[in-house]
Amino acid sequence: MSGWTGGLAEWTDDDTAYLSVGFTWLLDDAYQRASWYRALGYRVRAGGPGLFTRKHYLADVAELGGDYPDAIARHNPDATFASRGCPVGCWFCIVPKMEGREFTLLPDFAVRPILCDNNLSALPAEYQQHIVSRYQREGVPLLDANSGFEPRTFDDEVFARWRPINRGAWRFAYDDQAERQYVERVMRMLRPVPQRKKRVYVLIGNEPMAACIERLREVIGWGGEPHAQPYIKLNALEKKPHIRFDWTETSLRDTARWANRYLWRYCTLDEYRRSAKTSHRAERFNAETGLFA
Repeated sequence: MSGWTGGLAEWTDDDTAYLSVGFTWLLDDAYQRASWYRALGYRVRAGGPGLFTRKHYLADVAELGGDYPDAIARHNPDATFASRGCPVGCWFCIVPKMEGREFTLLPDFAVRPILCDNNLSALPAEYQQHIVSRYQREGVPLLDANSGFEPRTFDDEVFARWRPINRGAWRFAYDDQAERQYVERVMRMLRPVPQRKKRVYVLIGNEPMAACIERLREVIGWGGEPHAQPYIKLNALEKKPHIRFDWTETSLRDTARWANRYLWRYCTLDEYRRSAKTSHRAERFNAETGLFA
């Protein structure tokens, strides 16, 4: 698969330069790029999730807003969306705020190996089948259902529907203790699936340490691979976790490193030391996409 830009995509078309900003902590970089393009005589347009909570950050160097069809392909040419929006409304997620809590269906989507839809299992059943059928007809392998499925709506029918085409991992989120029964049910359903293909995003920092670490350990105990995601504010100008409860920045980073580098295979979290050289699988995680590469 092709690589991701890292969260800031830029391109030109005739006399216009475009910037698509994935994260607020890239806004300073985007400002510099916009200024550079303007100095070259380009008209500059900017958009993306990174500007949603900081709408006026680039106002003096770029035109803001509007839509650019298939902008995701500028971040990765192998990526696509078949729908936008999510009905769940998680307080820490920008999707419902930016795209709405009702789905916008894109039936003529470009079929590509990375499907970035926000909540595949909550889509209408007939539309899920439409997506699956298009992948089958066009012979394109689905290598990554990137943002994954919602534990509350994932059932036997959803599993059977997507199983013929999903060649990548089954991705879910375990965001708080209230989701425990749903995540456990999904993990029971996925018992026949190899552990490396059961990857669970575990939000940490949004609950006290003991609750978050318990969720990480539960994923491992249920036969999955956790990926810890420290909670970062939607308008953060630095890529630093927001500190709440009994967490510290160091404990958040250490916990994420222990989980995401698969160090749980070799030592407990209590045994983990940052200075220790511990063997681990050489995969790196892209925070923008949820992809390991």
